[in-house]
Order: sequence, then C-alpha cells, then structure tokens
Amino acid sequence: MELERLQSLDNLVVGKKQTKRFILKSMVDKVFVAMDAEREVTDEIIQLCNKEEIEIVYIDKMKELGEICNIDVNAAVVAVLK
Repeated sequence: MELERLQSLDNLVVGKKQTKRFILKSMVDKVFVAMDAEREVTDEIIQLCNKEEIEIVYIDKMKELGEICNIDVNAAVVAVLK
C-alpha cells in the first residue's frame, strides 16, 4: 500500500544529502529507508527523523526503493516532502 502510493508521488527527494537538507528545513512528511543500505548512510537520517518525529518506513532492498522511485540506481533513503 505505501509503496504503490510512493510510485505516484512527484514530491520525492532521493539520497542522504538531499533528505537531510529537507529534514533540517522541516519540509519532510515521511522517509523511506532501505534495510540493506550501509548503516553509515542511514543512521544519521534515522536519528534526525526520530528527533523531528518524522515517520520512517523500512523497505527491504535499495534496488526496490530505486525502482519504485523510477530511478536507474539503488536508493538508500527517499523522503516524501510535505
């Protein structure tokens, strides 16, 4: 259900740097995190989400998250903007 909805959204930000930037601007509604991503990439985003009380949805594979976002590369984190 969440993943199907994610495919139809156009207000997505992909990647750690962009996600962090928008979290710090309080512009993020929800964050999707790939469970197979390196922890050094995802830990900071997870901590920021917890601090800012942003919902986190975990996805099994980076490849799956990239495909859902219609990009040709794997994605560790994806943010849905408000």
